[in-house]
Formats: sequence, C-alpha cells, structure tokens
Amino acid sequence: MWIPSFFASLATTLGPSFRESMQHILRIIKIALRYKYRITFAYLSTIGAIVAYIFLPKLFGDAIDSVAEPILAGGEVETGILYPCILIILGLSVIRGGMSYFQTYLAETLSQYVSYDLRNSFYDHVQHQSFAFHDKHHTGNLMSRAITDVENIRMFINMGLIRAPYFIALFIIVAAILVSMNWKLGLLSASFMPIVAIYTSSVRLKMRALWLLVQQKMAELSIILQENFSGQRVVKAFASEGHEEDKFEIKNSEVSDIYVAAEKLRASSMSFMLFTFMVAMALIIWYGGRQVMNGTMTPGELAAFVFYLQILALPVRMAGWVVNAYARAASAGERMFEILDAPSPVGEKSNAVTLEKSQGHVSFENVSFAYDDGKPVLRNINLEAKPGEIVALVGPPGSGKSTIANLLPRFYDVSAGVIKVDGMDVKEFTLRSLRENIGMVQQDVFLFTTSLKENIKYGRENASDEQMENASSIAQLADFIEGLEEGYDTYVGERGSTLSGGQRQRMSIARAILLDPPILILDDSTSSVDANTEDQIKAAMDNSMAGRTTFIIANRLSTVHSADKIVVLKDGRIIEEGSHEELLEKGGLYNEIYELQLRPQDELSSEVSK
Repeated sequence: MWIPSFFASLATTLGPSFRESMQHILRIIKIALRYKYRITFAYLSTIGAIVAYIFLPKLFGDAIDSVAEPILAGGEVETGILYPCILIILGLSVIRGGMSYFQTYLAETLSQYVSYDLRNSFYDHVQHQSFAFHDKHHTGNLMSRAITDVENIRMFINMGLIRAPYFIALFIIVAAILVSMNWKLGLLSASFMPIVAIYTSSVRLKMRALWLLVQQKMAELSIILQENFSGQRVVKAFASEGHEEDKFEIKNSEVSDIYVAAEKLRASSMSFMLFTFMVAMALIIWYGGRQVMNGTMTPGELAAFVFYLQILALPVRMAGWVVNAYARAASAGERMFEILDAPSPVGEKSNAVTLEKSQGHVSFENVSFAYDDGKPVLRNINLEAKPGEIVALVGPPGSGKSTIANLLPRFYDVSAGVIKVDGMDVKEFTLRSLRENIGMVQQDVFLFTTSLKENIKYGRENASDEQMENASSIAQLADFIEGLEEGYDTYVGERGSTLSGGQRQRMSIARAILLDPPILILDDSTSSVDANTEDQIKAAMDNSMAGRTTFIIANRLSTVHSADKIVVLKDGRIIEEGSHEELLEKGGLYNEIYELQLRPQDELSSEVSK
C-alpha cells in the first residue's frame, strides 16, 4: 500500500528527530497492515463518504439558483428542477452517513486489533525476559507502557491512519474544486494555508516532546501507586500515610501540569486555525458578495463556494487532533519498541535440545558471575552435586548463595565458566525443559490472588487432587487447609496476605513438591516458620528429597548440618567444603557460625533431654 512508502520517503527528507518518529510510526502501521482487508474496506468507505460529501455543495448551489434566479427575474420557481435536487441531496446524505458509519466502525475495530496485538506481543516478550531485564524495569513502568502507551497507539490508528487520509483527501479535492470554481476566491482561501502548515509543524514537535514527558511521568506515578498499594502494611505500620500522600501529590501535580501544557498547546493550535479560517471566510464573503452584485457570480455559486469552504474547515479543525494523535503515538511507539526490541540476556539456541527426566548430576566448572555494574558476585566456583546428593550452601549475606541458585535454572547466564546438568552445558537445553527439571522454593514467596488449590497446582495445573493433597501433607499444610471452611477452594489475598509467613512458605514447598523435579533448590525455605514447624517440614522433606539432587540455601545451620556436603561461601568464593563434622574439625568460618548459632541450641536440647 502507498502509506508506508509515502511516510518512508517523507522521513528521509526531514531531520533526525522526525525520521526517528516516523520509524516508530511506520512500525505501528506495519502492525496495522496485518489486517489489510479491514484497512481496504475502511478506505473504500472513506472514498464513498468523500464522493457523496463533495457533490452536496454543488447541489445546494443549484437548488439555491433554481429558487433565487426566477425570483430575482420576477418569475415563478420551477419545482421540476428543485425537487430532484432535494431528492439527490437526501440520497447523498444517506450514502455519506452509511459510509461514515462503516469508516468509523472499521477504524475503531482496526485500532482495537492493533492494540490487542501490541499488548500480547508486549506481554509475551516481557514473560520471556530474564531476571536481568526485570532488575532494570520497574513493574509500574511496564504497566504504564502496556496500558497508557498502547492506548495512545490505538488512538493514532483510529485518528491518524484511517481518518487522517480522509481529511487530507477532502482538503486537496475541495481546494481544487474551489480554485476551479473561481481561481481568485480559491487562491484567497488558500493563502492562509502555508501559515497554518508552518504553525502546525512547530506545534507537532513541541507536543511530541510534551507527550513523551507525560508518559514518563505517568510511569513514575504508576510506580508510586503500585508500591503504595502493595506496601500498605508497611505504610500503616510506620504511620506514613501523610508522607505517601505528599509524595503522590507532587508527582500527580507534575503529570497534571504537563497535561495542561499539552492541551493548552493543542487548544492554541486549533484556535489559531479557526481564526485564520474565519478571516478567510470573511474575505470570501466580502469579495464574493461584490461579484454577485456585479453579476459575475450567481448566488448559488457563492453559496456553494461557502459550503465548500465549510467542508475545507473540517480537515483544518481536525489537524490539531491528528497532530495530537501523531505526537502521542510517536512517543508511545518509542517507549513500546524500546521494550519489544530489548533482547533477553538469556537466549535459547535454535537447535536447543529438550532435557527429559534428568538424573540430577549438576556441576559448576570455574563459574564466575557479575551483574551489569561489573562487580563480581561469584569467582571461579567449582562445585559438583551427584545424583540424589544434598548440598548445603552457607555463608554470610551477600556471599553468593542465592546467585548460585539463580544461575542453575538460567535466570541469569554465567559471565564465565560453564554449568552442566548430566554432563551437558545448560545452554544446550531449552529453557522450558531445563526449568521443568528444577523445582525451586524461593525465599520471597509469591502467591497469586486465587484459590489455595490453584496456587499449589501452579506449574502443574493437570495434577490430580490426590497428588495435590499429598504434596500439601508433605509440606505440613494439609491439616491447616482442611480446617478451613472452604478447604482448598479458599481464596488468598493479594500476594498471599491472608496467610502467615510460615503458611506461605509451606505453600511454596507444596508447589515445588507437586512438580516432582529431579533437582530441588530450597532457598532458605524454613526462614519464616517456628522451630516446631521447621522440624516437621525437615522431617517431611527428608522423604521428598530421597533420590533427588537438592541444594539447600540457608542462613541457619540447623537446616543444613545433615547435608551430604556443605559448601561455605564468602565474598563470592568457596572457602570451605565438606561434611558437618569435617568442617567443625577445620575450625574455620563454618565452625564460627556453628558456635554462634547451633551449639547453644544443642546444649539446650541436651539439658532438656536429661
């Protein structure tokens, strides 16, 4: 179609800012061109509406002359000429109304389809990004792009892609008709158009910058809202409602002020265009009225000319809306495609193989890792976990324990070295199959706002109720759930707010057990439970870990001293490795932690047993 080629050639002749904007607009148009039949019928409706519309003023003029000329000559009006004009005018009005209806309907449905595709693409792309991506982009910012920016693009499809050609064609055709009717009046009416065009172009550039700023500020406002609503318990615990209100008011005021500035600019643009149009109208009536009095122009011709000028005013008036839609879409497209074009740091090979049921043999070979800031988090880690072996990772906060857990399922990719599962580099496997073989109980438990049943079955939705109940029993959760009025159908609050910390932790354990993975990662999985529940969970997990390679990451030694192998980390390096007894004999860091944490508990247990 002609639209992309037209915009492409136009973009090369203008400045870098304009070309950059047009690149985003072109990409939006390419998405719309997926629905070429709908666009075609929309433009056919547009052509029909234009054809019906441009004949109306001529017929009005003929009808006026058929009445005015006989009256001015002192004769009688011939109804044989008047009535057909009236019928044709009514018929064309009906056609124009029908064509306008289809144009509006097709434009709206097309814009909805494009926004649907964009939202899906955006959501799918974000879903497949690594943790590194989400470290950079805040949830509120992503939500703003998925909602506000997509809506601005939808408005452009409706107003800019479908309606703008209608206004442009109407303007060109009517301007040509005016010049052909009376070249002096036509040139007089068109003399103001270059001024309007220059002013509109300057407004477009200013509005694009303003709308980009609006969208950035809206994203910041969304972040404040999202954090405030999610952190209400913290806000109320510290009685910080006033502080949060002030913070929101400042950002809300910034958004409002920029919106007002943008609308003020658009309003001034429309007012200026209407003013120039009215000046042109006054001059035409003055000059045309003199021609009618001189007999060089009929009353019907002047009336038709004025009617055509009224039609010409429509695209002039709507130019402000089109410019506004373009400015919004250009800035929204820039923000949307910034996300859609962002490659995931964790990629999947085109020939990646599917990891079937793993044997659970895991090895880290000279693994190093650093985040984007370049500061090393892990340095030359060499670690092996044999099938069915329980490996505990301990060390002070920031030593790299959780980072090791995140590297194994490829939430991040190693900076150097290699991680192998069953002797193959994890990068050789598809991400889905790799992660299906690794069950993970994270320290920060996330539960969805749905039933307990759906939360436990998350990741294995086709599991039977019996399997779900068995997993709940292993996680020491069955008695609690069965005691609820609605049992497993009980709904939990946002992020599991209606459950205690220990209950959320056990929900996460039940979810991991239900997956039945050959490799299990427990990231401080008993950190939020009391001593009694911790003992119950550890006893139950002993059965679930049988024949399963398990990594236990904990800050409390009481959860790891029975592991087959204990790895002690400090500053991203392995400084000790061995069994509980071997590490105590070495008298190193593990022994220091034991003396502070576990020995008092052991002594207390001995006294109680006596």
